[in-house]
Amino acid sequence: MTGPSNPDPDPRALSEGETRPGTTPPAESGTSTGTGPYRPPRRGWAAGPLVIIWAIVVLLALFFLVYAIVLATN
Repeated sequence: MTGPSNPDPDPRALSEGETRPGTTPPAESGTSTGTGPYRPPRRGWAAGPLVIIWAIVVLLALFFLVYAIVLATN
């Protein structure tokens, strides 16, 4: 009768870069989100949306001003 075989290899027989079964391999340095050149975040709103919002505000103000004048003159 033979005994159970050991599925783990002899730790002395591992080549460089290999890990033992059941151990966690070292983390990869190139997989983090911090790779690439540093770009500081932009602050504030972009010019396009601000121009559109202010144009709508001015048009609404002019509409209500003209509406008030029409109501006052009738």
